[in-house]
Amino acid sequence: MLSNSKGYPIDLNADIGEGCEFDSQLLELITSANIACGGHAGDDSSMIKTVAAAMKHKVNIGAHPSFPDRQNFGRTRLDISDERLTDSLHRQISALKAVCDNLGAKLFHVKPHGALYNEAARSEVLGLILIDTIKRIDPNLKLMTLAGSPLVKQARLHGLTVIEEAFADRAYLNDGSLAPRNLDGAVIHDSHQALRQVQQIIENKPLTSLDGAPVIINATSICLHGDNEQALEFAKLISAKLTEANKS
Repeated sequence: MLSNSKGYPIDLNADIGEGCEFDSQLLELITSANIACGGHAGDDSSMIKTVAAAMKHKVNIGAHPSFPDRQNFGRTRLDISDERLTDSLHRQISALKAVCDNLGAKLFHVKPHGALYNEAARSEVLGLILIDTIKRIDPNLKLMTLAGSPLVKQARLHGLTVIEEAFADRAYLNDGSLAPRNLDGAVIHDSHQALRQVQQIIENKPLTSLDGAPVIINATSICLHGDNEQALEFAKLISAKLTEANKS
């Protein structure tokens, strides 16, 4: 289990610094923050503000790089050379690390965003670009990625510590991958469904995939998307459930 300041039985992370309205409230409830660092959202001002707030709430700080594609919020596979992608990822992660260094904070992990997250989870080439970039910046940085994905094993073979992540507000396919957002039901908007999924993850019980088959997700962190319109509502309910689970 990842250590966290709130005593939850599992780490609770959120993607923030993306211009959404709930960041400050989410930081009171989560234990890890994935901060946008210029690829799909974010700039120097937002990074400084978000890192400072994360420090205040004793939240683990992570870089949240993406394909350099602000127009599509990093959620579209970008046709880009390996060299350009490597350079962009290095600049994004380094930018957040520089903010952390200047404020006296520790950059704890890296979690790719959007299309990069999904592609790197199963692409050996993209996975290696991400791994090599992280190691060039700081080999002690942890990689947060999709639980059970090929990237987990690949990163560990290359010496990185991996945080395996599951999702409170996303549905899965039967192979353990995330259901594409264009499928009905891929994004969970019902609080009861989200809480049930969190409980199943904590207890290592099978989730029901979008195509009906059971799938077990072994994770050390649970993600809540900060741009989900129910983000704050979900965070409060999940925080309460995790606090209750820790007492039982």
